[in-house]
Amino acid sequence: MGMIDRLLGLPLGRGANVLRETIEVFRENTEAGALRDHEGRAAALAQFAAEFTPRRTGFDSVIDGLNRLPRPLLALGTIGLFVSAMVSPAWFATRMEALAAVPEALWWLMGAVISFYFGARHQWQGQAFQRDLAASALRLGLQARDAAGEDAAGEDATPNPALEAWQRQRR
Repeated sequence: MGMIDRLLGLPLGRGANVLRETIEVFRENTEAGALRDHEGRAAALAQFAAEFTPRRTGFDSVIDGLNRLPRPLLALGTIGLFVSAMVSPAWFATRMEALAAVPEALWWLMGAVISFYFGARHQWQGQAFQRDLAASALRLGLQARDAAGEDAAGEDATPNPALEAWQRQRR
């Protein structure tokens, strides 16, 4: 058997694959093509996931912590002013006189900075709330539609004139 294979030029181990390899020159192997497509899509999804996955570093954590400080510091500072006015009125009066010497333009600037900070935060929180409301309403609407569909399947909730006419003819 080995001598015939050598005379015909067919290697012994590959004799069964010659026909398949010849056909694959003209037509793609469907299974191999599907595997290549799957691997390509998996690689694309992995690239997208890597691109949009947030990378949290120590710097990000520090900045997030700093972003959470202004409101508590403003609230506690205001309470501290009231306490200091009661504990040491002379010290408090001196500080308030110093604040009275601050130019009006600087007060406007400080007001703008604080307004923009809290205004932007308020807007972002409001939009997040609206998105959550819309998602909840959609979820409730889908649940109600599903429940109505089950009721309609159990009993004829909506009349069908053609069906009623046919049933009258059959009686």
